[in-house]
Amino acid sequence: MLLLPILLIPLITAILAYFSGKNAKYMALGGSLLNLAYVLFMLYTYNTTGQETFTFSMPWLPHLGVSFSLMMDGISLMLTILSSIVMPMVIYASWNRDYEDRHVLYALMMLMDAAMAGSFIAADGFLFYLFWEIALIPIYFICLKWGGEGRQRITLKFFLYTMMGSFFMLFAFIYLYQHTPDKTFALQSLYEAGRSLPVMEQGLVMAGIFLAFAIKMPIFPFHTWQPETYYIAPTPGAMLLSGIMLKMATYGIIRWLIPVVPLGLKEYGIWLIGLSVVSILYASFISIVQKDYKRLIAFASIAHVGLISAGLLSANMRGIQGGLVEMLSHGINSVGLFFVYDIIVSRTGTAEMDKLGGIRSIDPRLGFMFLIIVLGVVALPFTNGFVGEFLLILGLFEYNQVLGAFAALSIILGVVYMFRSFQKMMLGEVKDEALNYKKQTNQETMLLLLVCVLIIGFGVYPKPILAISEKSVMELLEGIAQ
Repeated sequence: MLLLPILLIPLITAILAYFSGKNAKYMALGGSLLNLAYVLFMLYTYNTTGQETFTFSMPWLPHLGVSFSLMMDGISLMLTILSSIVMPMVIYASWNRDYEDRHVLYALMMLMDAAMAGSFIAADGFLFYLFWEIALIPIYFICLKWGGEGRQRITLKFFLYTMMGSFFMLFAFIYLYQHTPDKTFALQSLYEAGRSLPVMEQGLVMAGIFLAFAIKMPIFPFHTWQPETYYIAPTPGAMLLSGIMLKMATYGIIRWLIPVVPLGLKEYGIWLIGLSVVSILYASFISIVQKDYKRLIAFASIAHVGLISAGLLSANMRGIQGGLVEMLSHGINSVGLFFVYDIIVSRTGTAEMDKLGGIRSIDPRLGFMFLIIVLGVVALPFTNGFVGEFLLILGLFEYNQVLGAFAALSIILGVVYMFRSFQKMMLGEVKDEALNYKKQTNQETMLLLLVCVLIIGFGVYPKPILAISEKSVMELLEGIAQ
């Protein structure tokens, strides 16, 4: 029963926000903070009771072998913490922005939050698939209604891409279901079914599942929907896509791919890791030549998630632990980057970096906090990005030194494109577009300050974060080693 409020709080908040009219923002923020408090309570319970797994299960569609089964261990707790931290920040970021039908926007955001939380704690393959698909609906309507020019075509492409990938995952789950003795989608039964398959069949199942995740993250060459979608999405939508939604896929690698087909991953995983490394390099080089700051963030996200994917697929302790830490860090940093974009565009009307410049001399607070966010993104020691990226690269070196060396280039390339964006927008002479720039409000300062505190706090003392998932990751690796 402890797990149900993680779904019910955002779901009930979505309903209340929809009927709250002008007070929707207060309702949404209050509900998201209540959810954060409850997740912190779960964290406290996890740390103090010594209970490593929380479960809930009840029959749902027994004739189909589907149960409403939920499970939270240290791995899923990490992702639930990420979601509960990011959601209030996204809502507060849109606090003073002028959006039409705000009550609908907040209701969709909270509905999406409920679906994403469900995907992190689902312990039934069919239930995971349902939450995976439901999460797509709110963000589709958010981008369609509040998106920019060309949103109809772009959101349709986004919807079709992700739906196509989801079908391959569903086919793989059905194939595993057919190989379970009791014909069930239960998590452990799918694990046993997958591990009982010959290597080649495991490879085919792995390909079907990974395709869905590769599109959602996204990984080259399945990324073409992402830059356009991020570009036209309203800032809250872009924050949700980058901050939380893509983590459904990286989490899926840990929960629904590595333990299901360990022999297939051992035999064919190098191709998936190679694809992830290519994605890192491709997106990094594209980021370097970008002229629009929002598109730069989009491609930078592809590069970072490529590193997460590669590290996770190495299937060792360092790679998976690094991936989990980097998911948390990337979610926080993405909110910061998109909020800086929102602040600048709301005042200058442009995100073209060549037209911006000298903003730091007008608004030193923004320049200072933006610099801290940039340092987190480029993984400077004592920032939140360092521990995750260091462990990911270490895990890759443990798997394959050549791939690890190429993946490590992401740090150098990240410094190039992030510092280039900072220099163009913050330093130099004040350009015409920034002449009437107004300093950030107290609300904007509070949110950016929170982001900076999290970046430095997690970077200086990452031990509690690593401790959350350590036991669960060890158990997962022990399970696939048998």
